[in-house]
Amino acid sequence: MKVMAIGSILKPLSDEQRQQVMPREVPDTLRLYLDGLIEQFWFRQDKPGVVFLMNVESVEKAREAVEALPLVTAGFASYELLQVGPLAPLGRLIQGM
Repeated sequence: MKVMAIGSILKPLSDEQRQQVMPREVPDTLRLYLDGLIEQFWFRQDKPGVVFLMNVESVEKAREAVEALPLVTAGFASYELLQVGPLAPLGRLIQGM
């Protein structure tokens, strides 16, 4: 199952907070990538945050993964999760072929 995890920064980090949290955030995020849970990731252009395309068994598994990230557990970030899939209406274009 594919899930888009849209991350938002809830409150800015001070330099001291950044030095405490980011040394854990980056390796934890890379671990999710190397484990295959995150397929792709992007920086948001509209506001501070990230977007992950996740390959997971369920939305709940995606939620468990992102909610364990240090920025979330420290209250600095949150994620909106959206299950996505193939654009099924495109099948109408090839009916009868």
